[in-house]
Amino acid sequence: MNKPDNAFMVPKPRSSDPEDLAHEIVGRLCYRVGKDPKVAKPHDWLMATILVTRDRAIEYWMQSTRATYENGDKRVYYLSLEFLIGRLMRDAISNLGILEEMREALSRLGVDFEEIAKLESDAALGNGGLGRLAACFMESMATVGVPAYGYGIRYRHGLFRQRIKDGWQLEYPETWLEHGNPWEFDRRESAYVVGFGGYVDYHEAVGEEEKFVWHPAEQVIASAYDTPIVGWRGHRVNTLRLWNAEPVAPIRLDAFNAGDHIGSLKESNRADALTRVLYPADASPSGQELRLRQEYFFSSASLQDILRRHLNQFGTLENLPDKVAIQLNDTHPAVCVAELMRILMDLHGMPFAKAWDLTRGTIAYTNHTLLPEALESWPVPLFERLLPRNMQIIYEINAHLLRTAGKEHGLDGDAIRNISLIDENGERRVRMGNLAFAGAHSINGVSALHTELMKQTVFRDLHRMYPDRINNKTNGITPRRWLMQCNPDLTRIIKDAIGDKFLDDIRVLRALEDHAEDPAFQDAFARIKRLNKDRLTELVRERMGIRLDPNALFDIHVKRIHEYKRQLLNIIEAVALFDQIRSHPEKNWVPRVKIFAGKAAPTYHNAKLIIKLANDVARVINADPSVRDVLKVLFIPNYNVSLAEMLVPAADLSEQISTAGLEASGTGNMKFALNGALTIGTLDGANVEIREQVGAENIIIFGLLAEEVAERRASGHNPRAIIEASPELSQALNAIASGVFSPDDPNRYRDLINGLYDHDWFMVASDFDSYAAAQRQVDALWSNPSDWWKKAILNTARMGWFSSDRTIREYSKDIWNVPV
Repeated sequence: MNKPDNAFMVPKPRSSDPEDLAHEIVGRLCYRVGKDPKVAKPHDWLMATILVTRDRAIEYWMQSTRATYENGDKRVYYLSLEFLIGRLMRDAISNLGILEEMREALSRLGVDFEEIAKLESDAALGNGGLGRLAACFMESMATVGVPAYGYGIRYRHGLFRQRIKDGWQLEYPETWLEHGNPWEFDRRESAYVVGFGGYVDYHEAVGEEEKFVWHPAEQVIASAYDTPIVGWRGHRVNTLRLWNAEPVAPIRLDAFNAGDHIGSLKESNRADALTRVLYPADASPSGQELRLRQEYFFSSASLQDILRRHLNQFGTLENLPDKVAIQLNDTHPAVCVAELMRILMDLHGMPFAKAWDLTRGTIAYTNHTLLPEALESWPVPLFERLLPRNMQIIYEINAHLLRTAGKEHGLDGDAIRNISLIDENGERRVRMGNLAFAGAHSINGVSALHTELMKQTVFRDLHRMYPDRINNKTNGITPRRWLMQCNPDLTRIIKDAIGDKFLDDIRVLRALEDHAEDPAFQDAFARIKRLNKDRLTELVRERMGIRLDPNALFDIHVKRIHEYKRQLLNIIEAVALFDQIRSHPEKNWVPRVKIFAGKAAPTYHNAKLIIKLANDVARVINADPSVRDVLKVLFIPNYNVSLAEMLVPAADLSEQISTAGLEASGTGNMKFALNGALTIGTLDGANVEIREQVGAENIIIFGLLAEEVAERRASGHNPRAIIEASPELSQALNAIASGVFSPDDPNRYRDLINGLYDHDWFMVASDFDSYAAAQRQVDALWSNPSDWWKKAILNTARMGWFSSDRTIREYSKDIWNVPV
């Protein structure tokens, strides 16, 4: 069959006239959705609108792909277990530059764009900051012109859908794929076999490289689904490729016909489990095994796909680092180091030294945490049983690494033990962070503070061996989604004030500084904030039946629930404030609404208890008539990207209060500040750089520094004495521990509070008085509107540096060697 000439494959430019768009939408509705416009439901119009948008994206997608092949460009492959992409329709339409035209086209058809946009499902492909960062990076790579693929897993149910019942978090499956995903394309030709278990054969050959052959006991098929990711103005469209697991044999007919109807589906169910849920609970051995299976499954499939594409185009692996850049987003895909070595050595016959050079030249690793439990490690027996050949290679890499450490760098003793890929303390475990470090030419942190702490703590001895590998790439956010799309009214008044150049270069926002003290602009800025608070107020009323006062200060704390993120500190301060307001009704208290949202890992007891405490405290405070007009507390269930797009523009105060030294970067801090919220926070993660950018006078900083936290932990500080010296803190903790907020179970929070008295690992008590004083500073500032809005405007004006476009350009120049 002759292939058509490329000249006939270039599509004609499509019209963006609203009338033409309306005709296209009706056409898709009739011929693709199969509905008469007279009886079409809102979800039908949503599908038709997505299909019209998708067709336009596909044209740019094909052009981008052809250009990459024709130019022989180097590609970036971004491997992440999470991609929290949210809803895609508004993002794609906006980036294609047809948002107003599409809105008008739908209006002519009697359809409200905003109403159907709400019906699109949030893709349940992530949990928090890690996944949202990956999504921002994918959009920015397309925007700045980096040829890229994102690789992940096509989770059917994602993390979970959170419901709150009697104040407790309950987990339910997400059903985002229940009615299909119109954005994705099934690539049946891109399917790869991934093995598990079995044994390894050794073949000794005279005069040749020894040969190892892995015989897996079990195999599954990784099948690809592609989603186009549209960059700003549609100049480039990249690919997000997600893997679905399918059985080699979907049913054992012999077993089925013999009456074992359940057992005959064992292989199908085992494959299905791989892509059901993000982060299955790993408290049990089976849970640990499933997590490791997931990580290897998507890592192996991605590497097979990458090498197939590379060999098809270039015919050799000798130039792999020149044409391929693989970025590991945290330790989840760290097994890629051993897997790429296996493919190069066992399937392509390369000696260890050659394969090691190519692997290190190709792979780079982003570290996102200093928490030991988040730097993954796997029991050696599990790893050896599930991935026997990879385990052999890890031992070989480790031997090479330790010999180099001793002979070339003179390291021994504790340094050798810290560098080793095998943790010998207690149960022997494979250290995935060390494996990623050893197998990468670049290891980057995600904020200046985090990067320096990496050098001093988790990778101290590896950094001594390889002092040039660690570098910093401070995280960023895409301003398209986190300003232009989620806050169009603010975008409009900025455009009126400084022109529209900032839409293409967000650094131009600095020009807004000249308007920070302009009373007219301050009024306009405040009106936009009030509109966004009105929208959030309506959402809360609809979902929760709670009425908020949009004139109050909206104090918002939204992120994954974890003790180091210190939602507990915020709740305790709310209790103390509650006591103060009731004790001193004569004072002129600033009306405040404290809003919490976030999910706790299903097996993280204390995090789930903190959610319950937030709801218990909210129930008591909101029912007390003495504070009803002054203080309100609420926990909004099921935090996701779409909810964030409502919360971020409505925030007056952004809570970024993690224990110093534990937050790698954070990106929520950037989103809130870009939208004119003031930050209250510790000098942790990217808060340090935000203070540098916006000015110390435009951010409220409190609490211990990272080095002070380390010193207190090392010296064995006495939290009990700290608590007893603080009457407000002591009174609040006593109220919580004694059951004031849990009369049905007075001892519910006893152990949680006792932990603060006994060790206070996350410095909640140590930072309480400083935090409470900072909140009263916020009150004083809120009472001076002119000063408040000046600071809010300056935050927006000075956040352009935190664009993920800047971050991606730095990765491209310093790590990937890709011109942009």
